[in-house]
Amino acid sequence: MTGPLVTATALAAELAGSPRPVILDVRWRLGGPPGIDSYREGHLPGAVFVDLDRDLSGPPGPGGRHPLPDTAAFERAMRAAGVSQRSRVVVYDDADAVAAARAWWDLRYYGHQDVRVLDGGYRAWLAAGLEVTAGEPAPQPGDFTARPGQMPVLDATSAQATARSGLLLDARSAERFRGENEHVDPVAGHIPGAVSAPSTGNVNSDGTFRDAAELTARFAGLGIRAGGTVGAYCGSGVTAAHEVLALALAGVPAALYVGSWSNWITDPARPVATGS
Repeated sequence: MTGPLVTATALAAELAGSPRPVILDVRWRLGGPPGIDSYREGHLPGAVFVDLDRDLSGPPGPGGRHPLPDTAAFERAMRAAGVSQRSRVVVYDDADAVAAARAWWDLRYYGHQDVRVLDGGYRAWLAAGLEVTAGEPAPQPGDFTARPGQMPVLDATSAQATARSGLLLDARSAERFRGENEHVDPVAGHIPGAVSAPSTGNVNSDGTFRDAAELTARFAGLGIRAGGTVGAYCGSGVTAAHEVLALALAGVPAALYVGSWSNWITDPARPVATGS
């Protein structure tokens, strides 16, 4: 494994060889339409659809809208998709890698070491003129064993501590951070002390990630310093996984607050800030 991203042309070359990587299609949009519809219209050859709400998250509740999936359930889903312990795995979504980053993070959290994101997603694959198919494969069941705890996480208490003594990045839009336009969760605002860092700033207009130097400069401008504690949150732990991936590209390890804002606001005693 050379890094967390792979280009469309490099992946096409790998698919022409043997053994082929396991390809997971994670197309998803908050509020729909369901990603499976896009998958059935066309996907990368051999790709298996993975549902973010069902396979990459647990049921919504006090832990947030997209809490961690149960370990055994995640293991079953990955095995059914053909993921083995030594598989090379590539995940992709439409373009911007928000959903794919959550799949990348989940697999890394549960102990898979060789996971990459298709940079630019399905859109980049089409732009390269590469083959697509509508046929649904029947993958050979994998032997992946889920071992939770392999990526750092935050809960509400440690997120608050990170905002006070380190750097806690809010990956939502600036409008949601300021509390001006909250269309998803019942309470508007942000965790006091957090810094607004919309995930849209991590990518180019075509959905590919900005290069490492640009990302390093971006995060330095937001206040990251060598050796400091860094965490990320969003509405429900999906977009924040994108932030963690971008930070990894910049060489900065960061913890994910999986429950994020949708967990934070379940306790009315937790403070809420608005404005910039």
